[in-house]
Amino acid sequence: MESVAAVARSLRAGVEKSRALGQALARAGPRMEEIQLALPALEAAVRPIRAPRAELAAAGPHIDRAVGPAAAVLKVFDAVHGLEPPLLAAGAVAGDLAGYLAVLGRLEEALRFLSDNSGLAAQWLADIVEYLGDHDLADPRFLADLAVTLEGLKNPSGDLDGGLLAAALDMLEAEFRRLLADHSAPLALAMQQLNTTSASTAAPSLIPAATVHKLSLILDRLIANGRQDRCLSVYADARGGVVSDSLRALGLDYLRNPVDDAQALGPGVELWGRHLEFVVRCLLESERQLCNKVFGQRKDDASACFADVAAHAGILDFLSFGRAAADAKKDPIKLLRLLEVFDSLNKLRLDFNRLFGGKKACTEIQNQTRDLVKLLVDGAVEIFEELLVQVELQRHMPPPPDGGVPRLVSFVVEYCNRLLSEKYRPVLAQVLTIHRSWRKETFSDKMLVNAVLNIVKALEANFDVWSKAYDNVTLSYLFMMNTHWHFFKNLKATRLGELLGDAWLQEHEQFKDYYLTVFMRDSWGMVSPLLNREGLILFSKGRATAKDLVKQRLKTFNASFDEMFRKQSAWVIPEKDLREKTCGLVVQAIVPAYRSYMQNYGPLVEQDVSASKYVKYTVDGLEKMLSALFIPRPRRAGSFQIRHSNDKITSAMTGFYRSASTVK
Repeated sequence: MESVAAVARSLRAGVEKSRALGQALARAGPRMEEIQLALPALEAAVRPIRAPRAELAAAGPHIDRAVGPAAAVLKVFDAVHGLEPPLLAAGAVAGDLAGYLAVLGRLEEALRFLSDNSGLAAQWLADIVEYLGDHDLADPRFLADLAVTLEGLKNPSGDLDGGLLAAALDMLEAEFRRLLADHSAPLALAMQQLNTTSASTAAPSLIPAATVHKLSLILDRLIANGRQDRCLSVYADARGGVVSDSLRALGLDYLRNPVDDAQALGPGVELWGRHLEFVVRCLLESERQLCNKVFGQRKDDASACFADVAAHAGILDFLSFGRAAADAKKDPIKLLRLLEVFDSLNKLRLDFNRLFGGKKACTEIQNQTRDLVKLLVDGAVEIFEELLVQVELQRHMPPPPDGGVPRLVSFVVEYCNRLLSEKYRPVLAQVLTIHRSWRKETFSDKMLVNAVLNIVKALEANFDVWSKAYDNVTLSYLFMMNTHWHFFKNLKATRLGELLGDAWLQEHEQFKDYYLTVFMRDSWGMVSPLLNREGLILFSKGRATAKDLVKQRLKTFNASFDEMFRKQSAWVIPEKDLREKTCGLVVQAIVPAYRSYMQNYGPLVEQDVSASKYVKYTVDGLEKMLSALFIPRPRRAGSFQIRHSNDKITSAMTGFYRSASTVK
């Protein structure tokens, strides 16, 4: 039993030892796993020691060659980070632009170095990693991770500086905006300049030369870094706003709402010419010079920017207004408007060429200007060549019923004198020359003069036709007297009259005298003989018989006088001097004869109960009546209707409608 007990104790002790050993092994398991995991790293760490000495020695130079460029790149990266404070400091740009641009230049240079060398340094390091792997000189897993990292560095992104360059450029752009804004006040004296000779020269730049230099320096850096479009937009908006604000005080709303009437366009065209000259020679020339200074040698950028500024100045609106004048209703007055518009453009031709010529960005302005000039030339020539025909077509229209001067006569005389004036003649000659040159034909000033003289002579030929349209021959005499005198008086001492010659003018004066004579002879000259004294002497002893004869002759005189006065009270003599002369002749023809007759024979009837039937007028009353004849009365609006050769009435030449009315 004791032996069994001893065995049992021995077995129990063995079991306890086995249990303790199992527990110890269980505790050692994780440690063994850790050791197992650490063995590859330890193996990698000791691999270079285990590697052959020759291979390790050969790897050294390769590693040195790769690490040198990488170290240089890292050094530049450190330098880039060192530039952050001076580039991002508040007010750094405005405080010292030159210094800021110098620092920015260092940043740009560093980034160019990094862009050129970062990928190359990464490639060299990747080659070393590959060499180490190929020769089993380092841990493969470590080398694999390193290779992935280096692969991403072979093609570096543009953000090598962490956004520092973009932030610096934003600050430069903000300074560019500020400089433009601080010096972009509108021209406060635009209207005053418009009314002085200074409007013909470029407005002095309100931007100091130092500021222009700063703008140019900033622009260089921004454009060099790909911000061209933003710069152009900022500049065009700022300077375009200046031009717009400068013009706002001029009141240019009329440009967008032109009337379709040549007569009403007159003040607008005159104002348009002055405004256009101010915009082109003052504002836009100043802006062109500024663009050239700011953009320097960047001609295309300057042109594009200037084109935008010109758009803000409404240059296309000015051209549209000119086109509206060209598209207005056909009218003789329209010819004057077309010549005025052409003259304004022609005076600015060199300025337009300097501002807009040869610039792709200004192509639309060039095309619209060219088209407008062609419209003006074609339209002016068409109207001018049609004037003679239109005057001839008026020949068969009725003359004024009151014997006055047809408005066509007044209009054509004044109109032709205006065409030959210093204001219009050279312009019209140039227009005609241009138009002929397009057709490979020549033109001379003499041809222009002859064309105008032919219009006047065609008008003169209308006189006889018009006079024959009157049923009353005496009225036709009055009409011819009026018309010839008006012709003479309004052509004398004029350019047109000089061209026609004194002999030609004197003929019209002689015609006036002739028709005045026959008018008096066949009208009032027939009245006074009715107060003759024939037979009164024979019956002087027979008072009753003489009295009856006086009554009869006074009755006949009164009837003839009343009829004559009634008719001629509706007639007019527009020219005051001719009217006074004619009335004087009428008074001289009637009043002395009436006074003498009444003095001698009036007493025979004045005591008669029916005296008022025969003695209707006193001498003074008769003189007042006759002195008040032929005074024009206001005419209501009327018109000559213009006909084409096919006798169809048209409103193609509505200027004759307004300016040559014949209807009272």
